[in-house]
Formats: sequence, structure tokens, C-alpha cells
Amino acid sequence: MNTALDDPSASSPAADGRALRWEAHRAERRRTLIKTARRAVHTLGCAASMEEIAAASGTSKSVFYRYFGDKAGLQKAMGEMAVARMQEKILAAGRTAESPRSGLRAMVSAYLQMAETSPNVYLFVTGQLADGGPAQIDSTLSSFFETITAMMDSAMRHYLAGREVPPEASAATQYWPTAALGMIRAAGERWIAAPPGPGKPTEEQMTDQLTAWLFDGIGYDRGHSPLGPSSSSSTQHEKETQ
Repeated sequence: MNTALDDPSASSPAADGRALRWEAHRAERRRTLIKTARRAVHTLGCAASMEEIAAASGTSKSVFYRYFGDKAGLQKAMGEMAVARMQEKILAAGRTAESPRSGLRAMVSAYLQMAETSPNVYLFVTGQLADGGPAQIDSTLSSFFETITAMMDSAMRHYLAGREVPPEASAATQYWPTAALGMIRAAGERWIAAPPGPGKPTEEQMTDQLTAWLFDGIGYDRGHSPLGPSSSSSTQHEKETQ
């Protein structure tokens, strides 16, 4: 009995092999298009159109639509690739940290370095429009930001362990990780958009400043250096409680 004829869903080994090869080819082609689109956006800017991206990639707009559906689909695909790379870097930084403060600083640094490497790509995949207004962020990026928020929550809990926190303040600490990420994103995006010059902090200075703000507040009335290296959390806490 010919089961292939009796069962339309059945397929021959040869057909299965061709299907697997086609899927592998399609996946590789998709990865190549994402990489070429990334280079195009890096050069053209975050407001580049699909037609401009396709032309810079040496192919047609119809090819990109075939693989990604529309510009939002391409944005999502590029975001997934960027997220995978950045998330691994930030997770590695958190794993090797010697203290909650140094762990948070490493996360801030990895985030800023990713944005600084290609501001146009960062703004493209995080949903920023050419006029600076936010676009809708897809579930992939939302999940990534939730992961970063959870890491910050863990750092905060380790930092506060053993410290006396007033009940009214303790109830509000659950909002700190979300607020912290919001500040890092907002400050980081304004920083990468600022033109180069003597008034623009370096990545290291910006990382130190954001870390100090997150742990110590503004701190100018406490003798902190606004753009200097951050002190250890334990030393700073001792100074402030004396």
C-alpha cells in the first residue's frame, strides 16, 4: 500500500531533506538580510525607509517584505539579534560582579556601550522615531527590559540586605528597578544623541554618574564628584550615616 497516497500528510525522506535544506537556506538568508539591514541603518539613520535599507543592502524592497512582512517586522528581527547579544553581555557582567554596586555599574556600562556602538541601530530597534517620539516596543524588547529590571531588582535586594529601611520606604522599593531602568534609558538616549564635544561625558564618566545617581541620589551636597569615579557602596554608606 502506498501510504504517501493514502495519507496526504506523509512525505518521503527525499522530500523531508529538501524541506530541511530549504528551511536552513531561508534561515541563513534571513540572518544575512538582518546583518546587511543593520549596516544600512547604522549608515543611513534610524528613520531609514525599507526602500533605502533594501537599496543599501543590494537587494529589492520586495525581498525584505517577503522575509519580514513590513518595517515593523524588520525592526523586531533586528531587535531580537541585538537583544541576544546585549543580554548575554549584561548577564555575564552581572555574574562576575564583586558587589551589588559593581554589578549594577557593569550593567549600566554594557547598556551604554551597546547604544554608543551604533546609536542609529539602537534607536531603530528600541522603537524611537526620527522626531524623538517613542513608537510601540514589541514583546521581544519588552521581555528584554523586564530581564534587566529583574537583574536590577536582585542587585537592589542584595544591597539593602541587613540595612535598616523604614517601613514607608520599604514599600516603595519595589518601584526602584523600573525607575532605574527608565532613568538609564532616558539619560542614555539623550547622551548618545548629544553632539561630540568637551561638554559631553565619556562612556566611563556617564556610567559612573548614573551608578552614583542610582545608589546615592544627586549627591552634590554630600561632596560627591559629579563625574568622578564612584566609591564602594559600603564606604559611601558609612560616610553618609556618620
